[in-house]
Amino acid sequence: DDLNYVIGEMIGELNAGHAYVNPGDNPKPERIKTGLLGAKIEAHESGYFKITDILDGAPWSTKLASPLQQPGVNVNEGDFILAIDRKPANQVKNLFELLVGKAGQTVELLVNSEATTQNAKKVLVTPIDDESELYYYNWVSENIRKVSEATNGEVGYLHIPDMGPDGLNQFVRYFYPQLDKKALIIDDRGNGGGNVSPMILERLAREAYRVNMRRNSNEVSPVPRETQVGPKVALIDKYSASDGDLFAFGFKELGIGTTIGTRTWGGIVGISGSLPFVDGTDMRIPQFTSLSMDGNWMIEGVGVAPDIEVENDPWKEFNGTDEQLNKAIELVLEQLKDRKPLPVIPAPPVK
Repeated sequence: DDLNYVIGEMIGELNAGHAYVNPGDNPKPERIKTGLLGAKIEAHESGYFKITDILDGAPWSTKLASPLQQPGVNVNEGDFILAIDRKPANQVKNLFELLVGKAGQTVELLVNSEATTQNAKKVLVTPIDDESELYYYNWVSENIRKVSEATNGEVGYLHIPDMGPDGLNQFVRYFYPQLDKKALIIDDRGNGGGNVSPMILERLAREAYRVNMRRNSNEVSPVPRETQVGPKVALIDKYSASDGDLFAFGFKELGIGTTIGTRTWGGIVGISGSLPFVDGTDMRIPQFTSLSMDGNWMIEGVGVAPDIEVENDPWKEFNGTDEQLNKAIELVLEQLKDRKPLPVIPAPPVK
């Protein structure tokens, strides 16, 4: 640890974001995974525990399986957990004492709509060891709902968590179903980087240069086919990192739309892999970077500044008020007033 600390301090003198060292040959105790129920649970004055919120899952994804929403469970928000595997919940201070080591195992819950064991029912549940995917899925879904309600369904929203496989999958999952929207908010905040931003920017930068029509239809489709026609806004912040930085730069440089938020992380001097150390140490050495088209160094240590700066208040954001997203909604609604729609089908030509 001392050696890696010294190496890290030396690397820090380089002022490069992608230069770092991680220790290798360190003892790591086996982690005991606590079972999680995909829900917010509060202690109740009765000594039992109340389910205050059940995180929505997606039945089509094993990663997004919400334990209390599985078929046959029939547990509701407001219900009480009275026992787990027949051990009374009112005999422990923390419910999760009864779920230590139970992740991935079938457990029996005794639940009731009242804080009493009378007429309680038993249900079988398989807890998970990580709720982060559920929280993320619910956050994205809530943002989509906010944007849709505030714009009468005319504006779409999508978040890109990184510029790797997960981010590309998220983009494809949410971009193509929203091509019928009149505008789009692209959320680059918290982007962990990668290398697929050119692919995403290419799709966002598409412009229709003609439309197609079909007999017996009143609808036209743009060419290129998968083109989102309308204003676009990108949200960025200090956690828009690496290829997330480059996405913000490309979004502005290509004139795709307006950026809102705070200055990005500022680290694009990239890495291609670790040097091989016999003890498993991971040391990354920057190997490449980008230059602007006018031949200047860019972004590293500086970041990409937004067109409109909005700083989120952490307390307001924790309680559900996203001022950056609200500003994006306000701006895109204003820009929609100047949106040029696709042409309508004219009267048949006279021949």
